Amino acid sequence: MQAVTLKGHKEGFEIILDSRVSFAEITSELEKLLKELRMNNANQKQTAFDIATGMRLLTAEEKKEIEKIVSRFEGFSIHRITADVIRTDVALDLMNQRSTHRVGRVVRNGQVVTIKGDVLFFGSVHQGGILQATGNIYVLGEVQGIVHAGYEDNTRAVIVGDLNTAQQVRIGDVVTIVADRPADEPLDKVVYVSDLHNLESTDVHTLMTLRPKLFVKAGGF
Repeated sequence: MQAVTLKGHKEGFEIILDSRVSFAEITSELEKLLKELRMNNANQKQTAFDIATGMRLLTAEEKKEIEKIVSRFEGFSIHRITADVIRTDVALDLMNQRSTHRVGRVVRNGQVVTIKGDVLFFGSVHQGGILQATGNIYVLGEVQGIVHAGYEDNTRAVIVGDLNTAQQVRIGDVVTIVADRPADEPLDKVVYVSDLHNLESTDVHTLMTLRPKLFVKAGGF
């Protein structure tokens, strides 16, 4: 069983680490491989490797050890280290970020409710209450407080619903105070951040053109 395999591509070189062998075997064979490459590369050509670990997730210490071995050879460096798997907590976080959560609670004065992902909101936000989500917010309830989509820095998020009784509307780092808007300029059903980094509103029928990815359903990651 070969612990380390070198492959050449148009983009450069890839070193594949076999996930079935011990890390000690991998480091030993990696050092041997790099020594051979260095001997055959007399002109000291700069080479950056992609390291593929397959079904093995390297710990921080193991990554440092791999980087340390490669750094011993002049002209060699690591472009990136990739794996075919991710940690369970990272996978769960991604699922949350890409899910639409249904919320029907009351957010009272002084309360802050934070949701990862998109929110379909059926409840009510009282004055002084804050509903914030990392994704989009679809409002079917009553808002007299603050709604914040794209928390903290996602300015591609949108808020859909009647927001004219809200105190504030926020997307990413952009804020509008609804009470300060002229009476003849109510917010339309869709609020978004324009290319000029201002909060704008538009009719719901333009949402598909404005954010077409909202209407694309894809499974997995």
